[in-house]
Order: sequence, then C-alpha cells, then structure tokens
Amino acid sequence: MKRTEAITMPEGMHRLQITMSFPLRWVNSYVLYEPDGRITVIDPGPRNPGTEQEWQEALTGLGLSFQDIGQIVLTHHHPDHLGLSGWMQQKSGVPVRMSARSRQEAEYMWGPSATINAVLPEFYRQHGMPEDKTIQIREHMKGFVSQITPLPEVTFIEDGEELFMGGKRWVAVETGGHAPGHLSFYAPESREMLCGDAVLPQISPNISLQPESDAQPLLSYLQGLHRLGSLDVEKAYPGHRNPFSHFTDRTTHLLAHHEERLQKMAEHIAQRPSNGYDVCVSLFGDRLGTHQLRFAMSETLAHLQELIRRGLIVQEQETDGSFFFKKYN
Repeated sequence: MKRTEAITMPEGMHRLQITMSFPLRWVNSYVLYEPDGRITVIDPGPRNPGTEQEWQEALTGLGLSFQDIGQIVLTHHHPDHLGLSGWMQQKSGVPVRMSARSRQEAEYMWGPSATINAVLPEFYRQHGMPEDKTIQIREHMKGFVSQITPLPEVTFIEDGEELFMGGKRWVAVETGGHAPGHLSFYAPESREMLCGDAVLPQISPNISLQPESDAQPLLSYLQGLHRLGSLDVEKAYPGHRNPFSHFTDRTTHLLAHHEERLQKMAEHIAQRPSNGYDVCVSLFGDRLGTHQLRFAMSETLAHLQELIRRGLIVQEQETDGSFFFKKYN
C-alpha cells in the first residue's frame, strides 16, 4: 500500500488506505481477523484497476487471499465504500452485508432504472444553478457507474442487530443524513466504534438533499448524532482520516457546526430572498470543482430544508418553475 503510516491498531484489526479521488485521497478499509482464521472486510473502497491492484497486494502482504474473506460489511452505499464489494464478492463468493435502506439507495442511484444523472442536474437548475454547471454535474455523475459495478448481492443488517466481527460483538446503529441507512458498529465491551462517515474526526460529513431520497437529511443527521453521541466510545475508526478518541466531543462539535451554518443561511435570506445556488455561493464561494460543487449545493439545500421545517424561511416558486427562499413572515 502507498500509505502505511504507523498508527496503533487493536489486536485483530488492520487498516488499509485505499486510493480515492481528491480531496480525501483515500478511504479507510478495515480487515478484522476472525477466530477461525478468516477475515471480515469493512468498506473495500471504490473500484478501478488501481484499487483492485491495491487489494491484491495488500492481501498478499498480510499473508491472505480472497478465499480467506468470510464476509464483506458496508457502512453505506457511497462508491468510495461500496464500490469494490461486488467485485470482491465475485472473487470470494462471500456475503455482502449492509442495511436494506442503503441497498435501496444504491439501486436508486445506479440501478438499471436509475434516473439520477438527469434528475439531479435539473433539481439544481430549479434552484438557480447556471446551465453550464448543471451540464458538468450530469457528466460528472456518469463517472460513478464504473466504480460500483457490479452491485453486490446483499444480505441485510437491521438496526440493533448484533454482528460478530474480529472476535468481538458489535451492535449495528442505523442513522441517516450523510447517507440513508448508514450503519455504524458499536462494540460495547471494548467501547469501540466503526463509524464509517457518520462521524469524522476533522471534516464535517457531507449532508445532501437529493430528489426522491430523504426529504429531511439534516434532521436525520442531527438525530443520528444525538444517538451516536450517547454511546460510551473510547476509540472510533472512521471512513476517512485516522482513528480518534474524542468521539463524543466530536458529535457535540458537529451539532454546533450545523447550527452555526443554519444561522448564517437564515441571516442571508433575512437580508434578501435568494435561490439555493446564491446561498451556496455565499457560503462556499464560486470556485469549486464539479465534485465539490455537487456536495456544496446539496448540503446547502439540506440546510434550507431544515430552516423551512423550523418555520424560519419559506420556499416559493417563480413563474418559470424555479424556486427561491425568503424569510417567513
């Protein structure tokens, strides 16, 4: 592996840093050693020839092969977590496990009848995004299909279900916001948490409003933070960056971060009615690349939806079908 910085991992767990696109650069995949000599793989990463080679080399370096994999467990459906799971399932023949809601979202995004490549840019256009940028978003969305093909056959994990991974008991905790049906896994005896992208140590997980998905993603995320923050966690293993010990404090910080962002948006709209793209630019600037612009736009709309729910702003429609937001009177 390219990135093998020395960090302390518990006995029976190994972290692999699988390459992904800028700005995150890698996703954490975790290998948990089972008492019978097999392994559980958590979130294998996005699929491309380079990451396939990384896994081949990593397993060889650990003295393992694909036949040593016992199960593949996914925290959520995003390509940098789910991507290689179908390929890895084909090579190993083992179950891939995730939540039913997460598998539903994968079908919505990339299934045979998926229309997100057209629906999402149109959604952004209705909220004020210029046409040249919506065209870029449409092309950008097409690039994910190769990263997740083939989609795996899935065995579902239910909220509260107990899984035995790495010789420990883990309890599945299903939350939303960053991804519908996101699963974190809590080991109460050792006070450890495999938290995927639900809580990250340095960056705020993206919260996206998308058409035909969770209608209140920020509310879902805030509720999930309260639930996760109530657990006694000594060490957390995230999907990005390094393992960290300040899990509860981090959930508190993220709650405060989103309240601050809501306040900024409410103040912006109180000064002048604005469409979603204008609010997005006021917060994130107008020099974002296409990938970051998609995140910023959907994050902005998620927060605006929460302001509507709280009765602070209203959404109205222009005669051309586009939307704008103004302060609630």
